[in-house]
This record gives sequence, C-alpha cells and structure tokens, in this order.
Amino acid sequence: MQQLQTIEDQVISAVQDFANSISSGSKVVADMPALIDVTDNLPLSSFDYWERLIRSEFSSALRESSASKWKVWSKPKEFITWLDLISWDGYRREKALRALSGAAPNAFFFSLAVRRLNDWVPQVRKAARAKLPEIAGSTDPDYVVEALSIALSNWNSWGRIEEGDKEVILQIICKERIAKSLRSKLISSASGPMPSFFSQLGRTPILDEKMEEIASFAIQPSVRAKAYRSLFEGRIVWMVGRKWEWTDIRYCEGRLKPVVAERKLDVKAPMLELLKKSSEDRSSIVRRVSAEILIRELDSLGSVARTFTERFISDKSRPVSERGEFALKKLDEAERATTS
Repeated sequence: MQQLQTIEDQVISAVQDFANSISSGSKVVADMPALIDVTDNLPLSSFDYWERLIRSEFSSALRESSASKWKVWSKPKEFITWLDLISWDGYRREKALRALSGAAPNAFFFSLAVRRLNDWVPQVRKAARAKLPEIAGSTDPDYVVEALSIALSNWNSWGRIEEGDKEVILQIICKERIAKSLRSKLISSASGPMPSFFSQLGRTPILDEKMEEIASFAIQPSVRAKAYRSLFEGRIVWMVGRKWEWTDIRYCEGRLKPVVAERKLDVKAPMLELLKKSSEDRSSIVRRVSAEILIRELDSLGSVARTFTERFISDKSRPVSERGEFALKKLDEAERATTS
C-alpha cells in the first residue's frame, strides 16, 4: 500500500511539473522525460486507474497554473501533448490524435492512443483508426507489443470498440516486426493474460508457422495447451464477446454466454508426434489435452492407442489418469465387440 502511494505521488508530481511547464510557456519537451520515466513503471493492467488519475491531475494543474499568472491577458502558447489524448474535451482528444506525430515515448503513451478506439466520441474513434497505424509504425515494437498484449486480452470488455476498430489493431500486429515481437512475448512471458492473448492473435495467421514452437517452448502451460489443442484440431478458437441467454424467463434468470469464432489453422503436424510430445509435457494441463485427443482418436490410432492409454493411466495427475482409464474402457469394449 505504501509503495502504491509512493508511485502515485511520483506520478502526480511529474504531471504537475509537466502542466506547469506548458502554462509557463516553456518548451514541452523540457519536462517530458520525467513524465516518461514515471509512466515507464506503471502496470498497464491497472490502466483505467492511472488514466483517471492523470487526467484529473493534469486538468487541475493546468487550471491552477493558469489562474496563478498575474498577466491574465497574456495567454500562454497552446501546446498539443500526449496527455491531451485523455482530455475531458472530446474535441481536444480528436485534435491531439490528428496533430501528434512520431513515436510514442513508451508503452503507456501508446496505450493512450490505442484506447481511443474505445472512446465515447465517434469522431475520436475515427481519428484513432486513421492515425494509430502511423504511430505504431514509428514506435519501438516492444512498446507496441506491450500495449497490444493488454488491449487484445481485454477488448471484449470494451463497450464501444467496433469491428473496424479491431481491424486496425489486427493490421498492426500483422506487420512482421510487430508479429515477431508478439510471438516472442507469447513464448517468453511467465505471467499475464497470455492464454487469451494467444486466442485473439489467432484471428490472424501470424502464429500458424510457429505453432509447434509455441506448443513446445511457451513458458505458461495454458499457452502450450492451447497451442497443442489448435494443432490437434486444425483450428484456432477465440471469444468474440458475450450475449445474454435466458435460463428461466419466468423468474428473469439468465447468464452471459460466450460467443466464439474460429479460423482454420493453415499448418499440418503429425498426430503421433504431437501425442508423444504433449503426453510427455511437464504440465498436467497439457497432458490432459493430450489424453482428451487420445480418446477422440482411439479408432484411428490402431495399436499405439493402448501404449498411450497405459501412459496416461499411470499419470500422477488424477484428471489425466481418469481419462486414461476411460480410454482403456473404450478399447476393451471395442476388442470385445470384435471378438464376439
């Protein structure tokens, strides 16, 4: 809690200094490094909170700084800054998007631009669609990837983003230098919402040729499991959103049901090789997927099916061994049927 308060104090101080430099007529770039430094360390997973805090502090600091000038008739030169992307004024947010050029200073500031695709003003969303590819093209790929990994994992909860807005992001991630960094992050990240990130990236073909590499080397077991399942099924599935489904309309009871879409995976991998690798994976999450596929493919595997079945039965994970026992039961039933 104390650490959070310290970070908040640093953010507020940097924002106030930045606002004062603008109101005094000094060059904006003079105080930008301090603002960049403090936002470098902000967790993007808590972006809503930091955006609200910075918007409020920036607006208040500008008002106070302007009010303190004794030459009230001398209006300071107006600057358009990156923080204007979160201005209370929709016209100013739109103006900022159209006026800003060059690279975003870090992942935080690039996220400010990305989130304008979910802005409550249609004209701002339109400006974001037009300008975001240009900003992304100039920005360090690592910053772009860090921001997009959070955006892709959460955009189903964005109430105003449209398919055209999502298409802008998908076009950005298909750029080779961005795609390469995205794949690297997916494999190397030990934490974060990588499984949902994987699913959303599956909307594009950027993972297809690297799917076996992801299945073998991704640090997070859930990512490896998703990659193996995609290879086994020859498709990638992702959640589009949620829709309301009545379970009992008499009592106004219902639930939000996930809406999914899928794309055919444009890569082929040998079934037996995939089964062998996935059945030997260090995580039971992956081995459970392997056992499920074994059950589905029992009829087509022939004699090797029993070898895999015995391996799963002896697995130390109960969910995996239960699937092995079920597979053995199906095999015994099939044998009895053929001998009778």
